[in-house]
Amino acid sequence: MSNSSFNRQWAKVILEALTRHGLRHICIAPGSRSTPLTLAAAANHKLTCHTHFDERGLGHLALGLAKASKEPVAVIVTSGTAVANLYPALIEAGLTGERVIFLTADRPPELIDCGANQAIRQQGIFATHPSKTLSLPRPTTDIPASWLVSTLDNAMNTLVHGALHVNCPFAEPLYGDDVKTSTPWTEALGHWWQSDKPWLQESLFTSVSTHPQWDVIRQKKGVVIAGRISPEEGVEVAKWASQLGWPLLGDVLSQTGQPLPCADLWLNNPQTKSELNKAEIVIQFGSSLTGKRLLQWQVGCSPKTYWIIDPIPGRLDPGHHQGEKFTLSPMQWLTAHSAVDNSPWTNALTNIAKQTYQKVSEITDYFGEAQVAHQLDKLLPNDGQLFVGNSLIVRLIDAFAQLPQGYPVMSNRGASGIDGLISTSAGAHRATEKPTLTILGDLSALYDLNSLALHQQVYAPNVIIVVNNNGGQIFSMLPTPEAERERFYCMPHSLNFKHAAAMFGLHYVSPTSWDALLTTVQKCWAGAPITTLIELIVDDTDGAKTLNQLVKQVTSHDFSMSAI
Repeated sequence: MSNSSFNRQWAKVILEALTRHGLRHICIAPGSRSTPLTLAAAANHKLTCHTHFDERGLGHLALGLAKASKEPVAVIVTSGTAVANLYPALIEAGLTGERVIFLTADRPPELIDCGANQAIRQQGIFATHPSKTLSLPRPTTDIPASWLVSTLDNAMNTLVHGALHVNCPFAEPLYGDDVKTSTPWTEALGHWWQSDKPWLQESLFTSVSTHPQWDVIRQKKGVVIAGRISPEEGVEVAKWASQLGWPLLGDVLSQTGQPLPCADLWLNNPQTKSELNKAEIVIQFGSSLTGKRLLQWQVGCSPKTYWIIDPIPGRLDPGHHQGEKFTLSPMQWLTAHSAVDNSPWTNALTNIAKQTYQKVSEITDYFGEAQVAHQLDKLLPNDGQLFVGNSLIVRLIDAFAQLPQGYPVMSNRGASGIDGLISTSAGAHRATEKPTLTILGDLSALYDLNSLALHQQVYAPNVIIVVNNNGGQIFSMLPTPEAERERFYCMPHSLNFKHAAAMFGLHYVSPTSWDALLTTVQKCWAGAPITTLIELIVDDTDGAKTLNQLVKQVTSHDFSMSAI
């Protein structure tokens, strides 16, 4: 068999083995060295192939697909700097738990460190960020196919979260006739080809038992923190906390309905702190908290007991509390720790949250990003999903909005970067084929501008709202040096996105009032499955000023009065 043909057989086994672990979507960038993997993926009828010309965006497309589908997604790229461009998406997957398999084609060993073209040191390129790393040998019949499939099975069987990096060297020639029939090398796998099971199966048993102190603890004064969890988990955590009579501090990504909204505004209030300090136990579901004041309270609180429940292993507590970490899903934990009917031990927080939300409604009555953040729930499509960008907009939504309980909300809040947000939302849209609302800032949109090309492929109405406040206004909230703030931090650009939308064939609208925005979005949801880019050109600093103003006002307010 020719070298090119055996490369194809080797790649065919790799892709088929991965499908046995639920792989259905694969994202492919153009490249020559990756030809065996690309053609094997194209020939596998179990796989849906997605393409993009930019590897950085491609990695985030896979991240979005995995985020929304809850299934493993693979990426194929060629050798060289194409591999390095996957780094941001790989890091994010490691922090937020999506299972993404990065298949990186490579030059064979004899072409490394000798001046060969497009040959870099790829083994270990991602350091400790992948959950698992495989460095495969050059394809050879001396290695049985059973070794290849069992090696991949072993990695996938234990890939509970994060990225798997599989480095795949291929020697030339890369092109030639494929061997359509089976070969002795592939025939050695026997009936495996006709089955749908992995060659090597492994069952991971997660034993969940009730904590021995739970009967006593659930009668105490508790506080629940909800970070990034799934819509189903958000509903159950909210119900569970309510039954126990414990206040719930819900993040924008918690999907709990945030029963105590605007927590990022009132958590610094002395009355609030005094009330919360009565808690004897804090139980946190999920990580990646957004709000600054919630993070500060989480770090500074000192209850007798602190528990964290999250399926991502490792330490997820920046406050380093003495307590316990339960590495399992919130649903598994809730099943073993039933609530009892308790009366709320504090009604003060409900009153504080209600008054604060009313004040937000009054102060955000002008058109701008603060008003849009506060009323974002009115823009959401029925049976749809929301993808939120980073920097200022996610903080405004977290502080001002109250999103529907159980409504799917996604974001890249692991490393909280602005790279790849447009491409990640494209992946989320493709995975679910549901109406999708994406909202992000202007610098984030500029950073990933070429990934607007991914939004040409749509399955349902798709809306991207770009909040254009002319730069990175998150820095206007920080104590950055005023003289250097604009040039080195905010970096105003005086650009708009009308021509970008036209370049990628997207519908474009730029409403100048809330009513116009609401009407535009409602028409999008009722219309054909196209992508509409909505640009909101707003005052540079009003959003940041509004957030700072409300934080100061609520922090110093005496809530013993009937209203703020």
